[in-house]
Amino acid sequence: MNHESPIFSLDEVLKATAGILVSGSPETKFYGVSTDSRLIKQGNLFVALKGEKFDGHDFAQAVLRANAAGILMNDEEKINKVKSDNNFVIIKVADTLSALGDLAHDWRKRFSVPVIGLTGSSGKTTTKEMIASIIGRKKNILKTEGNLNNLIGVPKTIFRLTDKHELMILEMGTNTRGEIKRLTKIAEPEIGLITNIGPAHLAGFGTLDVVKEEKIELFLNMRSSGIAVINMDDKAIVEASEKWPSGKVTFSMSPNADVTVKDIEKNGTKGMRFNLVINGVTQKMEMKVAGLHYVYDAMAAAAVAVAVGIDFQTIAEGLADFRPLSGRMEMIKLRNGAFLLDDSYNANPASVREALMTLKDLKANHNGFVFLGDMLELGSEAKEMHRKIGMLIATIGVNALFLQGDFSKITATGAIEGGMVPENIFFLSDDNKNTDYLKKHLRKGDWILVKGSRRMKMEKIAAQICNDFGSDKIIRKEKIIN
Repeated sequence: MNHESPIFSLDEVLKATAGILVSGSPETKFYGVSTDSRLIKQGNLFVALKGEKFDGHDFAQAVLRANAAGILMNDEEKINKVKSDNNFVIIKVADTLSALGDLAHDWRKRFSVPVIGLTGSSGKTTTKEMIASIIGRKKNILKTEGNLNNLIGVPKTIFRLTDKHELMILEMGTNTRGEIKRLTKIAEPEIGLITNIGPAHLAGFGTLDVVKEEKIELFLNMRSSGIAVINMDDKAIVEASEKWPSGKVTFSMSPNADVTVKDIEKNGTKGMRFNLVINGVTQKMEMKVAGLHYVYDAMAAAAVAVAVGIDFQTIAEGLADFRPLSGRMEMIKLRNGAFLLDDSYNANPASVREALMTLKDLKANHNGFVFLGDMLELGSEAKEMHRKIGMLIATIGVNALFLQGDFSKITATGAIEGGMVPENIFFLSDDNKNTDYLKKHLRKGDWILVKGSRRMKMEKIAAQICNDFGSDKIIRKEKIIN
């Protein structure tokens, strides 16, 4: 049998999780940890998690038949129903989700590799990918993949850590109070970054102050001997870092930071030019990105790289090689000469504003069209924030607005208040063909923005536009100008 990582003895699992052995051989070893009964491999330890629409306890017999070595459970009634032989290990724990994190923490502690933890209201994934593009040139790294940034995803990433890795980059997301503290305790990062603090997931947090309290848990719970990477342009982060006892690396648009930029130039589909300044040394840069927020992400990534000890040339090369991820401010050229700005992956008020202002810059004197889905998880602030976004859309000179979601009429009201004529506002539905209007009005040099929260599935509209018009993703080799 090919042994899957991580490897735990039964005693190690019991100690890490404070579990009680219900049945099974004391000599058992576990090879790999799984939370999905459909993906069980021989020798795995299965953790029976509970969700709103599933209960892993219901699959105990299935994982036994799949030759798992054991299972972590917390439901006494369902434990008693498991029919197993004497070798199959059943461990009772107080909470299976907590036990998953405890096991991941135990595995993380076995390695001395540096761990970077980052969170923030926006820009987390892009910044993480920029950091990986830089540090990955020098070290064998392990990083968060996809959206595995929560209490299940972070442990899954940690379980992939082996002695071949030299550094780990963990993205940490949250929509409920206490998650960042718990994730930080699990990961014990030596380097911590909060990209920014803004109005995201307000349905779970209630107010921006609570968002701030949640995000700063990273600095409060990471290793005190580590390095905090500070966004000096975010007042809440600066305040949170004032009592940080150890090293700091700062970044800012102003010149009084360790990492800063100057002479920013917007260069259409060619991206952004700017001078990157690290500890007073300047390097001219070109990056294939659109939007000022990408420059902030680049500064943050460079500052993290400085904290790791990466040289300037490698930082510059890593940023130059970075490409936007699919659905994140991705510039796509359509076959008729128009352009699609696909930012369909997710949305909150700050990211929508950035996308709209980027659209304004890119389209210049050409026409602009916006397909916008609702921004979700904004709680009591949702209506007002959608109305304000509608007003902003009107001010940037959009020719037509296509809306989808429960708050679409409120967004439309804001756009009308801002001066947009109702005849140019359309409401999308699943049964209509959304690009009929574009086929009649889209011309060479025009720009389309597609954006919305994840559950709005705006990527389907972006794909439809590409399919109807034909497309070529804009990929050119970035360069460093010496």
